[in-house]
Amino acid sequence: MADITQTDVSRPSALPTARLRPSAAQAQSSVDQNSDEFLDFVEEEWNKKVDVEVETLVDGMVDIVNLASIRDKDKFSIAQESFQAQCRAESMVRAAHSLLSITHSMKLLLLLSDESQIAQQRDSALKEARSDAEDAKNKVAELLNELLGSAKEGTTQVPSSAEDIGS
Repeated sequence: MADITQTDVSRPSALPTARLRPSAAQAQSSVDQNSDEFLDFVEEEWNKKVDVEVETLVDGMVDIVNLASIRDKDKFSIAQESFQAQCRAESMVRAAHSLLSITHSMKLLLLLSDESQIAQQRDSALKEARSDAEDAKNKVAELLNELLGSAKEGTTQVPSSAEDIGS
């Protein structure tokens, strides 16, 4: 029979495996997403992180205010409330640091982002706003003409254009 001798030499053993590269299924799912879907997903993740941290700050502040009630307290309850307030304050500080790191990351993303894409988005939004304004002007002019046309039938001397109305 083979006896295993006891030594202080470390024996290699199976370590948990880490996946440094995405699996084929994960890679395929990321390829299937288009750019807009991916950016929407990333934006939602950032929003969730911010919402969680802001909620932590609000809940911590509410708890601290509730702990600060004025009443007859013994030493034990004072010590307990003090400990609770310290714990809430520490969680609020962690949440504030997390929000600070999120804003830092977002600033870096903005600085390192593609400026031409941002300019194109701004220009397209401006063009859309101008076309909407022009459409609104045309609709108002059309309604004004209809109004003036119906008023012209009722009276004989009605200004024929918007410039005549202003004078």
